[in-house]
Amino acid sequence: MISPAVHSRPRHKPVDKSLLTIMILLLMLGLLTLFSATYYKAQDGGDPLSEVKKQLFGVAVGAIAMFFTSRIPYQFWRRRKVVVGGIVLSFILLLLVVIPGVGVYINGSRRWLSIGGLSFQPGEMAKYAAVLFMAMTLTVRGRKIQKFFSGILPVLIVPGVMFLLILEQPNLSTAGTIIIVSVLMVMLAGAKWRHMLALGIGGLIVGAYYAWSEEYRRERLLSFMDPFAKMSDEGYQLSQSLIAFGSGGLFGMGLGQGRQKYAYLPYPESDFIFAIVGEDFGLLGCLVVIFLFIAFLMAGLRIAMTCDDKFGCLLAAGITGLISVQAFINMGVVVGILPTTGLPLPFFSAGGTSLSITMAAVGIVLNISRYGNRNLV
Repeated sequence: MISPAVHSRPRHKPVDKSLLTIMILLLMLGLLTLFSATYYKAQDGGDPLSEVKKQLFGVAVGAIAMFFTSRIPYQFWRRRKVVVGGIVLSFILLLLVVIPGVGVYINGSRRWLSIGGLSFQPGEMAKYAAVLFMAMTLTVRGRKIQKFFSGILPVLIVPGVMFLLILEQPNLSTAGTIIIVSVLMVMLAGAKWRHMLALGIGGLIVGAYYAWSEEYRRERLLSFMDPFAKMSDEGYQLSQSLIAFGSGGLFGMGLGQGRQKYAYLPYPESDFIFAIVGEDFGLLGCLVVIFLFIAFLMAGLRIAMTCDDKFGCLLAAGITGLISVQAFINMGVVVGILPTTGLPLPFFSAGGTSLSITMAAVGIVLNISRYGNRNLV
């Protein structure tokens, strides 16, 4: 359990430079990998830097947003109007995206909204709205969270409704991430272990039923177990990903030298960009990326542990956990240890809007770091 540090009110401090440095390193590696995954488009007369330019625009917007969120006192996000407003807006957008003709339909899913020529996934905002709601609600409920029916279950209603709305897109990976992080925050708030075990068992039962209830989901699950046996169908993408890792070996084929992006591996610039890391930079490059995400997780949790109140502690842990869980699920999928899902890799996958929102959320964690006692850890 992470508990807030108890000490006198600290002086205003600069932001935590370790978390900021790690994020910058991830962004730099992400841009380099994105270039490697997309520069081949120049062969068709396109701009070899088109995706990188879009990503750089997202980085610029995210940097501005992060500048402001790192300077807004984090207690601002505890205000009931802010929390309720974020939840209501998220629900409205999630409802709009599943309406035929309103939500943008791509590759069998309706996950996007297009407003003024800007496309974005409402699920990206909903994830952080859920974290904000959980941090405030768990702080208010205090020790009541040690009760199951009157403590834990009411808190999980809002994330549960988000889960069901996002499933309608369908987008199990984003929906599942919200539930996973919400449950982790409940645990960090002091819930009893037997209650957490009950939630875990219930989640596994629901997940198993969902995965087996539709034929295409059954096929995806079976293809994950033996992708090369289903290379002509559901197992194709994972098979090509594993081939990319095998081609990269220990040190990789070199920047831009990988072949899987040439119409072999679907979506090398988004969901499966980690396979490009493996092919171009090898096992060594993959370990560097994994190490940086672990370092990001540890830096964020250290900020949470040294925060001077429960809300800031839970908010920092929730944002850090959300980004980290998403990263490790994505990498687990790409290397074949988890069933295939459509979850992007933070700071790497193409998507300027998602990147900007993530950077703005990191800015909130940086602001929380201004108020912690760093000597405690």
